[in-house]
Amino acid sequence: MPEGRCAWASTHPLNREYHDTEWGRPVTDDARLFEKICLEGFQSGLSWLTILRKREAFRAAFAGFDPARVAGFGETDVARLLADPGIVRHEGKIRSTINNAARALDLIDEEGSLAVYFWRWAEPDETPPVEIPALTPASTALSRDLKRRGWSFVGPTTVYAFMQAMGLVNDHEAGCLVRDECARLRRLAMDARG
Repeated sequence: MPEGRCAWASTHPLNREYHDTEWGRPVTDDARLFEKICLEGFQSGLSWLTILRKREAFRAAFAGFDPARVAGFGETDVARLLADPGIVRHEGKIRSTINNAARALDLIDEEGSLAVYFWRWAEPDETPPVEIPALTPASTALSRDLKRRGWSFVGPTTVYAFMQAMGLVNDHEAGCLVRDECARLRRLAMDARG
């Protein structure tokens, strides 16, 4: 593990910064949870580095990933987004984000927040991974539940990447310089949820 980080984090300075300051740290803010699940959908078939490079443009294009605003996007917005070179211009993923915003609002009405819903799926095990899986039984179940609720671009691999990034699982490798801090923050987040 180069530099005491997970191996993937040393491939580019943006990856390193993302790893050291964001990835695996527990997130309970609904706007950030919604943004991340959308960006993971856009990342499907691409590298995360591509999305990191375009993240600010995505935020601008999608109204800061405010679900109430994005759910109100119409055909004019779809056309605007398809013409925006700063984002990934994939019509299916754009329409999915708009659809998922409406589904997120439904979930917030039902559960009180996205955080309450998503943290129900958190993996309690803190054992450092020997091998990072592409998906888990929890990500498969969460994906299935989201799809049942009408979400799209939320397959089990996409959902697992979301879970890793948002701290719902701690996949920092043994010896990673932020693993213990992420574990401590996860325990606090899980304790706060009861």
